[in-house]
Amino acid sequence: MTAEKAISFISKGWREVKHSTEADIRLMKDRAKSIKNSGAKLQIDFDDREGYWETFRAFKSRLQKLEKKRSSLEIFEGINNHEFVVKVKSSLKAICKEPDSSKDIPPLDFPELMAYLVRQSWPFLDQLGVKKDVSDKIVESLCHKSKNQLLLTPIHTRESFNHENDTINDDLDSRIASVVHSTGHHYESGLWNDFSNHEISNGKRHVAIVTTASLPWMTGTAVNPLFRAAYLAKSRKQSITLLVPWLTRKDQELVYPNITFTSREEQEVYIRSWLEERIGFKTDFKISFYPGKFQKDRRSIIPAGDTSKLISSKDADIAILEEPEHLNWYHHGNRWTNKFNHVVGIVHTNYLEYIKREKHGALQAFFVKHINNLVTRAYCDKVLRLSAATQDLPKSVICNVHGVNPKFLKIGEKAAAERENGRQSFSEGAYFLGKMVWAKGYRELIDLLAKEKDNLSDGFKIDVYGNGEDANEVETTAKKLNLNVNFKKGIDHADDSLHSYKVFINSSVSDVLCTATAEALAMGKFVVCADHPSNDFFRSFPNCLTYNSPQDFVKKVKLAMESEPHPLTSDQRFNLSWEAATQRFMEYSELDKILNQTRPLTRKSNSVPNLIDGTLAFAHYCFTGNEFLRLCTGAVPGTRHYNKQHSSDLHLLPPHVENPIYGW
Repeated sequence: MTAEKAISFISKGWREVKHSTEADIRLMKDRAKSIKNSGAKLQIDFDDREGYWETFRAFKSRLQKLEKKRSSLEIFEGINNHEFVVKVKSSLKAICKEPDSSKDIPPLDFPELMAYLVRQSWPFLDQLGVKKDVSDKIVESLCHKSKNQLLLTPIHTRESFNHENDTINDDLDSRIASVVHSTGHHYESGLWNDFSNHEISNGKRHVAIVTTASLPWMTGTAVNPLFRAAYLAKSRKQSITLLVPWLTRKDQELVYPNITFTSREEQEVYIRSWLEERIGFKTDFKISFYPGKFQKDRRSIIPAGDTSKLISSKDADIAILEEPEHLNWYHHGNRWTNKFNHVVGIVHTNYLEYIKREKHGALQAFFVKHINNLVTRAYCDKVLRLSAATQDLPKSVICNVHGVNPKFLKIGEKAAAERENGRQSFSEGAYFLGKMVWAKGYRELIDLLAKEKDNLSDGFKIDVYGNGEDANEVETTAKKLNLNVNFKKGIDHADDSLHSYKVFINSSVSDVLCTATAEALAMGKFVVCADHPSNDFFRSFPNCLTYNSPQDFVKKVKLAMESEPHPLTSDQRFNLSWEAATQRFMEYSELDKILNQTRPLTRKSNSVPNLIDGTLAFAHYCFTGNEFLRLCTGAVPGTRHYNKQHSSDLHLLPPHVENPIYGW
């Protein structure tokens, strides 16, 4: 081989190195060895040999460098293709990737931003007395100015957010959501929020039911949450905790009839035995107590301290607030919607109707209405109103989620069987049963009886069962008017002495959903009640006779006294039961969807966070932190924190440890 051929051979190999594979590199190594072995046979002059070999050494050096570089590239490529690195790269790409539709969606203009701000600010404007229809007109006007922008939202983007409605609000929602979505942003938290996903313990979701009263106080907020806890726990799909107020001995003497408890264990035994006697099965839920104080003037119990602290973080999954407005009027602590994944409020009481009857009632009702709006909006995700008799609250729907004690349905079945066998079930006439305070329908009943005394049938009388602070005044008024009313002490509605009455008369318009009315229907009796939203649920029952005037009242009473009640069908009995009430509750509260999730609810929003709710919650927190402002608005003194007696009874940390004061 001549020198020229050797150099040509080497040059050819070097050109191939640039785009070589591993096999090519091995081939070139073999060529280099061949050249080296044949170096002695090269027919070149000795003077020129050194220059040629210099060229060969340069090629060999470059070949070694290339081999090292190739090795390092292989190592880097191996790291680059590692599973962990690939996952990190894909995650970063998902975060930083610009959506395909982002270039097609123009940014929000000023009218759109203002329209969204006005709509978000409706709760705050409502607090100031600005009606919702005024806010809607402002939003509509601003949206018309940006109509072209709203129409620019791509159709596929609207469909991806399920906005098929052509209304202005839906278009604005679609527009906001599409713009935010186009940025790749997903909102997971907000101002004063600290959302977290809670782990499922023992494979079950946890539901905490918090109510404002407890047995032996026979009031709706003591009885109905108790039944709700029992029937939710009956399915064994979720663990249930019922939180009820614990009263000190002094307050127990004011509230509970002829009974007091020295320990929470003693009261729990009383509660469970009362419940299990009526439902007929063993209960499987936990009962806990929170500190409470009795407000004598308003006959209600106010929580003392932050009730949410008594629920551990691992169990803070779903909360059901029975009377959310009542529980949160003076609540100073964690925001329920921050601590829990989902919060449902159930409105039991028409507070505005009661307050209007007090001194300066109209002014008080104005403030209470807006406070109720504020606290339910700030602390609930969903609100259930038992009837349209309550005020229209944010995030609310109307649905009766209460049933009747199974004992009453059995009484009704027994009465129907007696009639089928030819025996007389009802030997007595009309009666009324309820707490003896004017606001519970006694004012309306006495007014009707007094006005239509001459038009009612001769010998018509009504027996009234009840106890209460207005008992003496009610009885005195009835005697002065010479009404044929027989007053008796209050007893359990399921008492045997009440089974023989045929007609239950309830003229109350302050109730939200009268439990006694439902119980009377379950027992197969006639019910004569006012044509009022609180009775809407009962209209479908043929034994429910509603009246809309005093003359119509007389007509319906006569009809009931002269007729026999219709036997309840199986569907009607089921609709009155707690099984049906629990089904309605699961559906309307959306718990059926949430509890069926394998993982806890994740709080996410594809739209702009609602700063107004957070602002209202923060303002309420600041307000309730001031003792002077609390007292000015009617709070029980000392309810911002629980006292030493509560800490002793419930085995809580002493107040000075729970709320330390530094600097002394």
